[in-house]
Amino acid sequence: MFQALQRRSSKLSVLRQARNQQPRIVYSFRRQYASSGEGSKGGSGKPSGDFSDQVEANKDNPISRTLKLIGNDVQRMKKFILPSSYTNPGAKGDSPDSTHSIENYLERYRRDGFQSHCDVLVIGGGGVGSSIAYWLKKRARQGLNVVVLEKDATYAQASTCLSVGGLRQQFSIVENIQMSLYGADFMRNSRDYLGDDVDLNFTPHGYLLLASEAGAEQLEQNSKLQCALGAKNELLTAKRLKERFPWMNTEGIALGCHGLEKEGWFDPWALLSGFRKRAIEYGAHYVEGEMVGFGFRQQPDILAEGIEEGSYEGIDRAFVKMKDGEMREIKFAIAIIAAGAQSGAIAKMARIGTGKGMLSIPLPVEPRKRYVYVFQCENDQGPGINTPLTIDPSGTYFRRDGLGGNYLGGKSPLPEEEPPVDNLDVDHTFFDKTVWPNLAQMVPAFEAIKVKNAWAGYYEFNTFDENGIVGPHPYYNNLYIATGFSGHGIQQTPAVGRAVSEMIIDGGFRTVDLTRFGFDRIIVDQPMYEANIF
Repeated sequence: MFQALQRRSSKLSVLRQARNQQPRIVYSFRRQYASSGEGSKGGSGKPSGDFSDQVEANKDNPISRTLKLIGNDVQRMKKFILPSSYTNPGAKGDSPDSTHSIENYLERYRRDGFQSHCDVLVIGGGGVGSSIAYWLKKRARQGLNVVVLEKDATYAQASTCLSVGGLRQQFSIVENIQMSLYGADFMRNSRDYLGDDVDLNFTPHGYLLLASEAGAEQLEQNSKLQCALGAKNELLTAKRLKERFPWMNTEGIALGCHGLEKEGWFDPWALLSGFRKRAIEYGAHYVEGEMVGFGFRQQPDILAEGIEEGSYEGIDRAFVKMKDGEMREIKFAIAIIAAGAQSGAIAKMARIGTGKGMLSIPLPVEPRKRYVYVFQCENDQGPGINTPLTIDPSGTYFRRDGLGGNYLGGKSPLPEEEPPVDNLDVDHTFFDKTVWPNLAQMVPAFEAIKVKNAWAGYYEFNTFDENGIVGPHPYYNNLYIATGFSGHGIQQTPAVGRAVSEMIIDGGFRTVDLTRFGFDRIIVDQPMYEANIF
């Protein structure tokens, strides 16, 4: 009993440090742990007669008051862990048969390992979510109980696994450059972080961004900023581009920026698997189930703008639909939305975008479908094996894929060309009409190519400014967001996971300051536009 209370005290201490809140707000996160019925008669949940008589007769005795508090805690612990049918068998709709015994419930819990409560619930087990779980458990270990909710453990349609896996520092916003610089360091030293059994297959051939006359000045300014922050790239005129890359047609190209270090591509599935594997080893629990809603509770001691005093409702539960259709509940102290393209829909479950005041502003993240095409150059005269990932002024890109003469390529559609997102079917007409002409213009040898394979994946599109949203939600004091990276999230997962762990454990950013990436910029309508989004 006292060990359980000590664990509760220890967890509260961690959460107070993490949230840096006043005690009255942290009190709303207070947890009560389960008891097997100690201090009760016949498992009924009521204190024994002897105990009650002693307390009643000795109200002023300090020991009696302590025993009464412990007895009350026992009852609250049961109610926290067990459904009402287990703590109150005679309740309406319940029958006090053997299937509703506490022993039966605990045996079922032990059998399937389902986590009915946790300190931190990460909603989404892809690259960002698994990185968050990895960093939280790497730093806190047993100090935090972390549960990751992922609807598909096969990751068949996960954006992480279907991405091209690029890594670059060629951005226009300081924070994006800093996060990708750390991503490069993480991947270069991945064995130190993820272990010897994880090989990210990093290919350090760099990026090559091409600009027309209209975009040359912006490209040059970006290069100066990137190099000042620690990146290493070079600017190449059209003449030098032709000398360095003779396979290129430089007509209409004024300037190119070539990454010399810390850029290239890697295996996204290997990175995700590494985060997940290490997070589980450190004690994180992965639950395969679909998030279907939040549970709300009154917190009259909390005031919020636009909400009548005493009517504030917080969130403290997640309702989960398991693979077999069973509905279950996870109680949490802190929740993190890291569900990629589905993050906007998850936020709506918390009334974000449908409520009053600050809750009237939605999380502006939605799925967009993107195609990746695998092709071969039929005349075998295409760019060589050390070719960088090259992007032309239209956003059309390509890179080598392995040693068999294959290339990957694609392009984001224009707004009026956006395909439906109800399936992941590939539109080959889009390649023929839009992608191929641009490839052939950039690389004359690509006039004779054959598509060998193709796939589609979901892109977590931030409709506000196409940039990541990282930080606490301004209404809920126990809800964090990490989503909306609009195509460059996988390379920034190491930095984003570390940043979220800093907010929860340290109470603020300690490495890369992502304050400007918070939800507040949406409320005050101050977008942060990234020039290099493709």
